[in-house]
Amino acid sequence: MSAEFAFAFLDCEFGGLDVEIHDLTEVGIILTDARLDEYAEAQWRVRARPERISPEAAEIFGYDEALWAEAPGVRQVLTEIVEMLPKDRKVIPAGQNVRMDVIFLERAFKKCEIPYPFDYHVIDLATLFYSWSLVAGEPARAISLRQAATTAGLLGDGGVAHRALEDARLTLECFRHYIGRLATREPAEVPAD
Repeated sequence: MSAEFAFAFLDCEFGGLDVEIHDLTEVGIILTDARLDEYAEAQWRVRARPERISPEAAEIFGYDEALWAEAPGVRQVLTEIVEMLPKDRKVIPAGQNVRMDVIFLERAFKKCEIPYPFDYHVIDLATLFYSWSLVAGEPARAISLRQAATTAGLLGDGGVAHRALEDARLTLECFRHYIGRLATREPAEVPAD
């Protein structure tokens, strides 16, 4: 892979699963280079309309109306995301079921009339985990982040809080784990341009 790529390991929380009726509520991003070495991270709560957050989603990500009322608006969050991304390379979204996150982000950028800053490719843990399970001969019982992390031995008894940055970090650790298990040798150095 060329050094012109960077990855944004990201996770978003939303008020539900329907992009038309639920709001984006939280974003966590860890930026890495092409070899998965980290160089930046950030997280944001996004001020969301309470009526656009389902009770089920609120329970999952720990919604507290008072905390979210103080959060920046979506335009400010998107502007800060753009500012954090490197300008000299393509930034590819990476994550667990990352297409869902991308759908909510694309919608938010479009509604705010801010150009979408990410590349059109995505790298998804679900595909990597499933591929590993086939190679390893260990059928995957599910292709969730929790299952991938549990199989990798990365979750303790308590699991992990369902928060955007924590899920982005766990996804990155799973990527490192499964890529290491698929490789027959150390990955080659990325040539400098």
